[in-house]
Amino acid sequence: MTLAEAFVAEFHHESQGTRRILERLPEDKLSFKPHPKSMSLGGLATHIAHIPEWIGTVVNDSIFDMGIVEGRTAERKSRREILDYFEKNAKEFGEILAGKSDEHLRETWTLKNKGAHVLTLPRVACIRSFILSHVIHHRGQLTVYLRMNDVPLPAIYGPSADEGM
Repeated sequence: MTLAEAFVAEFHHESQGTRRILERLPEDKLSFKPHPKSMSLGGLATHIAHIPEWIGTVVNDSIFDMGIVEGRTAERKSRREILDYFEKNAKEFGEILAGKSDEHLRETWTLKNKGAHVLTLPRVACIRSFILSHVIHHRGQLTVYLRMNDVPLPAIYGPSADEGM
C-alpha cells in the first residue's frame, strides 16, 4: 500500500465519525460559544469541514504563506451547508492524493506567515498533523460543544454514553 492509499483509507475511516458528529449539529445552536474567546459551534463545524481542503496545498505546492491569504472561510449557516462542504472536501481529499508517489509525499513542505518561516516538514508529516490530527482534535472539541447543549453523541471509536453500542 502506498502512503497516499494509506492516508485515503485512514481519512475515509475518520470521516465516518466526523460525519456522524456533523449530522448532530443543532440548527438553533450554531451561534453557541462556550467562552467569548471560543469559535461558535457553526464556526468550529465549518472549520472541521474546511480542513480536508488543505490537501491540495500540501500536496501540490511546496510553500504556503498563510499571511497572504485574504479572508477566512465563510462560516456555513446550516447543518446541510456544513455537511455538503465537508462531503465536497472529503471527496477531493481522495482525488488529490490519488496516484501521488511515496517519494513526492516525502518531499518537504514549508509554511510561512507573511514571508516569515514557520516550519518545514515532509508532506507526510503535514498530512498527518495539519489535516488528519487537526480534524480529530477539533472533532473532539465539537463533541464538548454538543454535550454542553444536550445533544446525544454518536459512537466514534467505541460505544458512546448516549448510544450504548
